[in-house]
Amino acid sequence: MSISLRPRLLAAAISLCFTAPAALAQVAQELNPVTITGARFDADPSLAPIGATVITADEIRRAGAGDVNAAIRKIGGVYGRQSLTGSPDFGLDLRGFGANSAQNMVIVVDGVRLSENEQANAILSTIPIDSVERIEITRGGASVLYGDGATGGVINIVTRRPNQRAGSGSVFVEGGSFNAGEARATVAQSWADFSADVSAGHQRTDNYRDNNDFKQTQLSGGLQWHNDAGRVGVRYEGARQDSRLPGALTEAQFNANPRQTFSPNDYGSLDSDRLTAFGEYRVAGHDVAAELSYRKKTVDALYNYAFGPSVSSYETKQWQFSPRVRKLGAVGGMVNELVFGADFTKWERTTTADFSAADAEQKSKAIYLRDELRFDPVHEGRISAGVRRELFDKKFRDPLGFATTGYDTTQGVNAWEVQLSYMPVSGLTVFGKAGQSYRLANADDNAGTPVVNQVLRPQKSKDLELGATYAMGAGSKATARIFRSNLTDEIFYDPTVPPFGANANLDPTRRQGFELDAEQRIAADWSVSAHYQYVDAKFRAGANHGKQIALVPENTVTARLSWMPANGQSADIGVQWVDDQRYGDDYANSCSSKIPSYTTLDARYARKFGQWELALSGQNLTDKRYYSQAFNCVFGNGGIYTADGRQLKLSARYDF
Repeated sequence: MSISLRPRLLAAAISLCFTAPAALAQVAQELNPVTITGARFDADPSLAPIGATVITADEIRRAGAGDVNAAIRKIGGVYGRQSLTGSPDFGLDLRGFGANSAQNMVIVVDGVRLSENEQANAILSTIPIDSVERIEITRGGASVLYGDGATGGVINIVTRRPNQRAGSGSVFVEGGSFNAGEARATVAQSWADFSADVSAGHQRTDNYRDNNDFKQTQLSGGLQWHNDAGRVGVRYEGARQDSRLPGALTEAQFNANPRQTFSPNDYGSLDSDRLTAFGEYRVAGHDVAAELSYRKKTVDALYNYAFGPSVSSYETKQWQFSPRVRKLGAVGGMVNELVFGADFTKWERTTTADFSAADAEQKSKAIYLRDELRFDPVHEGRISAGVRRELFDKKFRDPLGFATTGYDTTQGVNAWEVQLSYMPVSGLTVFGKAGQSYRLANADDNAGTPVVNQVLRPQKSKDLELGATYAMGAGSKATARIFRSNLTDEIFYDPTVPPFGANANLDPTRRQGFELDAEQRIAADWSVSAHYQYVDAKFRAGANHGKQIALVPENTVTARLSWMPANGQSADIGVQWVDDQRYGDDYANSCSSKIPSYTTLDARYARKFGQWELALSGQNLTDKRYYSQAFNCVFGNGGIYTADGRQLKLSARYDF
């Protein structure tokens, strides 16, 4: 598409918003069934995110996924690394960003961004799995709508509205290996235009390794007023976590006993509270929506070193406000969706530690505009374009800092995208997108940089994707994509920076590869699904030109076989193979070995008896000894974090 053509297309699309009242009424009638989220608004299935993978509540339950993170990995085929704390929150990685995958992917729950402004994974284990309606995984750059860190993609979690499950509830209990146990309950009720829901749960496990106990208690609830014009409401989510921290092992220690620990007294805790007010209403032919969210999080930890114990405490507070407006229009059978929005965020953190007394603050403000036109209904044509501008104000002060002691700076970045989708023949849809995404260094990134008190430059990525989806009838679908992201100033920890390594802007890098998602009903009661990803993650210039990026497996394969007869039984078995990958510090690719490849197997069998369901499930059924986290070359300290061994669980669920 030529540069001169893009503005004309966008202008033409915008003009379609000013349509006759009769046409608008027709569009409103056509868009009545609200089932898929698009452009940060509820939308008709025809405006679903282009090329997205959608996980339904039925698939989650059938696979026996006990939390959202597990559902994304087991059903969505997203690669995940074992948690360092023993929590269920694996480090998810879209398109091969290694140790910084969490900072190159955005996770959103009901319009509220969960991704952290720190070097930390988003905490998904606190989301009640029974409240999830669907999970949408959109791979590739998406900074126009979602801003900072959306180069790898976006995971959008949509929970069920209370009025959709009115007068319902469930109780779930489970026990299993490693002294694991979980209990959770949820209930929802509606009265005319008012709905309420509440969910509570507690889980504990000793985990596979010594000194790796994990406990979590969560509570969430919401109130909502709704009518034909829209809804307003409030929601609270709270969690308390306690973790024992087993630390890393060398290769020799792993081979001798992968369950052992050499840090038997290390531990940590996390308390998190989030309060959100939200609203979505149709006003004068426009859809207006907004979320106002406040989150407070406290993280405490104690580590024991040769010189003695080290205690730390971090308290973070974050405010988010995301207003937006959408105009739907129609001309000559074509549907147009124009979205204009803004995102305002304020994040601050105070630190009390033996080694730091840092106060950090970051404010950001962004505006974005995105327009999508659906043309040629017979061939389901869609074209969209969007732009975003975001400004960041950052402050940091640490009188005890070993590296950075202070900065006060402002940075501005832009994003853009163009997407196209078309069905040339029945059942076959081809699509493509191009754009620019970005990531800004957070307070942890800027705490130790090559030049003291100088923040890192923004990371920018030129993204390109081409793909096709072929639907062969009910239950049969395949989607293939090729992609490339050329990154400049990628933000990453570089162990080669003298004297001890630092967070740095890397020489130019690239992620490119191929993805294949497929599902097929092979018999009346049987279906199979599979996800394959190939990622070539390399430096494209500089001293390490052509070298592989660390902690990125080239190939991952996930496949599931499901049995669903009509007699109350169900069975699901899954396998995942992960290719070998470079150790975390192997920038020069000089280490003679890699983190070994591995294959894991999980399965679940369930049987219903009226309102009861009993299930037996197992993870890593072959008891494979493996690890997905290792930060030092095998000839160094190892830095190995052992993955879980075989685990069996028995559960009972009662629905009412």
